[in-house]
Amino acid sequence: MEEKQWNRPMRVREVKRPSHRSFSRQVSLETGFSVLNRESKGKEERKSLPRSGRSFGGFDSANRIGLEGGRKGDFSIFKTKSSLSKQNSLLPSKKEKELLESERSEGSGGVDESANRIPAGRYFAALRGPELDEVRESEDILLPKDEKWPFLLRFPIGCFGICLGLSSQSVLWRALATSPATQFLHVSPLINFGLWLLAIAILLSVSFIYILKCIFYFEAVKREYFHPVRVNFFFAPWVVCMFLAIGAPPALAPQTLHPAIWCVFMGPYLLLELKIYGQWLSGGKRRLCKVANPSSHLSVVGNFVGAILASRVGWKEAAKFLWAVGFAHYLVVFVTLYQRLPTSEALPKELHPVYSMFIAAPSAASIAWENIYGEFDGCSRTCFFIALFLYASLVVRINFFTGFRFSVAWWSYTFPMTTASVATIKYAEHVPSVISKGLALGLSFMSSTMVSLLFVSTILHAFVWHTLFPNDLAIAITKTRHGRERKPLKKAYDIKRWTKKALTKNTQNKDTATAQEEQS
Repeated sequence: MEEKQWNRPMRVREVKRPSHRSFSRQVSLETGFSVLNRESKGKEERKSLPRSGRSFGGFDSANRIGLEGGRKGDFSIFKTKSSLSKQNSLLPSKKEKELLESERSEGSGGVDESANRIPAGRYFAALRGPELDEVRESEDILLPKDEKWPFLLRFPIGCFGICLGLSSQSVLWRALATSPATQFLHVSPLINFGLWLLAIAILLSVSFIYILKCIFYFEAVKREYFHPVRVNFFFAPWVVCMFLAIGAPPALAPQTLHPAIWCVFMGPYLLLELKIYGQWLSGGKRRLCKVANPSSHLSVVGNFVGAILASRVGWKEAAKFLWAVGFAHYLVVFVTLYQRLPTSEALPKELHPVYSMFIAAPSAASIAWENIYGEFDGCSRTCFFIALFLYASLVVRINFFTGFRFSVAWWSYTFPMTTASVATIKYAEHVPSVISKGLALGLSFMSSTMVSLLFVSTILHAFVWHTLFPNDLAIAITKTRHGRERKPLKKAYDIKRWTKKALTKNTQNKDTATAQEEQS
């Protein structure tokens, strides 16, 4: 009896061992590590990234230092690397940091998704829509969808489209106030002055916010630069500055602008243009037939706007050079988008405001030619008539602005309408008639009405409904597809075709055998 009593503590020890194991597992859950996972990480298969991006959400800085109520999403993967290096003091220890990195690399397939360059084809495969801003159902993202992201991550480069719409309107209302073809309207120059000041204020605000995004979330900016559609909006700030220089009120701006203005605004544009056009020309995964989309016209329009500004500063040869470069690339982009090569992504059947970009380049080309040579001759009229026909082909579609959700990028599609209105005013100056003046007045009214509606909608979405900047899912796609890939239909088709051939062959053999029996 005594021996049995002395053996009882041994049973208590045996019970304590699993309790110690469960306690160690609880501690590992708080730090983000699981002992069981480390023991069997060689046996289990890698799982695909969840739709909500939760596999990346447990390693944020708040969870590392043990704070409760921290963010669920790991937004640090899009932060600037220099800013992350300054936060090393917040990490608990070097060993824990190494373990965190190893666990994170396993969850992401062994690659840092934020730092890698995503090929253009990946955007077309993972996203859909004319603006490539909607994630396909079969794709995963790096960040959670069910929580609100930081404001800078939700602030897209397309916000410069607001500046494009307002700055082009200042050019339009200056033309309405100073053109001989519209003197009968008696337009006050104060409208041009007010729009010009408003456009400058919006440009400074948007530029300041986006500079902050470049400082704190440079990885997200790189994602937008590699995006086939949004890369064209990096030309927008310089086009806006040139629009503001051209549309400056006559009371403030001299008749001939200083050449330094053209050099400051056109210099960065040319550098970016050499980079993008070089990719189109040299081939590879970013050649024009792979990345061509209606927004590509935005990288071409700046050449004609720069030609107009060069003629205003007195540099006619530079203006002719830019016009030639812009027109050559416009023809290439126009033909590529019209014929839609088999390797290119097919455009959706539904009409979208992005199609208005087709009329921007020929309209700006006609205005630039008139400013360079001083007359609205055959070449200028040819470009104007092309733009007028494309404009008419878009207007006749009733569902032009219906069936699509509002986004900030819609602002970028208003300046082509404004440019076409200015070109019509120039045409009415050289060909004065009731039809030309009525056409100029009608197009100007449509352009200003559209800008007014978008301005009211933007204010309502920003300050009333608070839905102006939703989560920018387009920048959070993975470099490679982590979801389950569907089996290609080709195999099923081959099996069906093989089965059909086998049945046909058996039928033929039976018919042949039957015929031979009848003959015998």
